[in-house]
Amino acid sequence: MTDSPRDTIRRRILDGETLFGAWTDMASPLATEITGRAGFDWLIADLEHGAGTEAELLPVLLAAEASGAAAFVRPQSGERLRIGRALDMGAAGIMVPRLDTAAQAAEAVTFLRYPPDGVRGVALRTRGANFGTVPHTEVGGLNSRIVGIVQIESPGGLADADPIAAIDGVDVLFVGPTDLSHSLGIPGQFSNPTYTAALDAVVAACRRHGKAAGILLYDPAQYGPHLERGFTFIGLGSEGSFIAGAAKAALDVARSASRA
Repeated sequence: MTDSPRDTIRRRILDGETLFGAWTDMASPLATEITGRAGFDWLIADLEHGAGTEAELLPVLLAAEASGAAAFVRPQSGERLRIGRALDMGAAGIMVPRLDTAAQAAEAVTFLRYPPDGVRGVALRTRGANFGTVPHTEVGGLNSRIVGIVQIESPGGLADADPIAAIDGVDVLFVGPTDLSHSLGIPGQFSNPTYTAALDAVVAACRRHGKAAGILLYDPAQYGPHLERGFTFIGLGSEGSFIAGAAKAALDVARSASRA
């Protein structure tokens, strides 16, 4: 039987493979599947800023998996029950928002894993535990495939980038450019030396500890420079941004033609 993306994505991340993904922010299974079928390696259902709630999450996860992408979730917050619910529904991993210290990151990782490695509630008949087909003696195998993604979007998180990257179970340090630039007092100044130094610090921490550096980019012109900088887990936008960009591009061409 061929392994699914949910089974292989953590290994691919830690092997240093360059992986591209996108945000699913519209709470639409159809939009999620269409996006994934473009060939993305991973998709993140965004419950923090997207249109969806936990009530819409399961169909979105199913649609992402049907497209061939690994399905992650960014919950509304890093609480144990928020993370546990997403994992029980079958998320391949969790992006934890708004963490400012290594201690917070270490605690969040315990929410991703069943005891004795963590404090995730043990409910083996859930979708995330393969509907009760995994015996108690093999629960550790479920722990080992869950991806932990910690966002670096504050001065505190940036200062603790190295100890965060050192935590077992933190697989990706993910820069949120907008939040990080605003929190550094240079909103949207993505060429500012303070911001670019922050990117280099995150990449260096990941390299020291064998983790992946991630970032969300909306400008295609920035893909190459960030790959060269050392980012290997790159979000290329969101469903909403793809629709907005394509709609505007088509209309611009049509209006230009009408004036010719």
